[in-house]
Amino acid sequence: MINIAGDFEKVSFEQFLKDMLNTFDKYFNENEIKMIYELIELPARATSGSAGHDFHAPFTFTLNPGASIRIPTGIRAKIEDGWWLGCLPRSGLGFKYRVQLDNTMGVIDSDYYGSDNEGHIFAKITNDSRDGKTVTVVSGDAFMQGIFIPYGITSGDNATSIRNGGFGSTDRKDEGAVTQ
Repeated sequence: MINIAGDFEKVSFEQFLKDMLNTFDKYFNENEIKMIYELIELPARATSGSAGHDFHAPFTFTLNPGASIRIPTGIRAKIEDGWWLGCLPRSGLGFKYRVQLDNTMGVIDSDYYGSDNEGHIFAKITNDSRDGKTVTVVSGDAFMQGIFIPYGITSGDNATSIRNGGFGSTDRKDEGAVTQ
């Protein structure tokens, strides 16, 4: 039996604009960001047997070996209690180029949805190629996958605080990546 664990939505254009300008102010202007936003696809499974929902690159980028990029996806996830969203690189990118998420696996908690950044999911990826391979991901290509995973808690759990923000809401800038 398949359980419905969550849903994907776009963040507001205002949030996406803020995050894109915070990250890529030298590369994109507001009109370009509006066009990018309009083309964002919600993550979806490619086949009925797929565990992962594919996140699509909102713009084209190239990563030289050793380079990293922080990507505002324009997506947030409304996640049911008792579930979390695990984010991983697409298998092919990892296998062919050693593209990795910098935190190895992104953990999106159900309470991230209500954060002051609208629960905007970011992906920071690095081309860890040991063969000197440069990777280009074209706008619209799947580059990351999200898998909804159930979790349990301890019998003595008494957590009551509520999250506000996360790693994706920092204002650090990335160097070494080229957008096209």
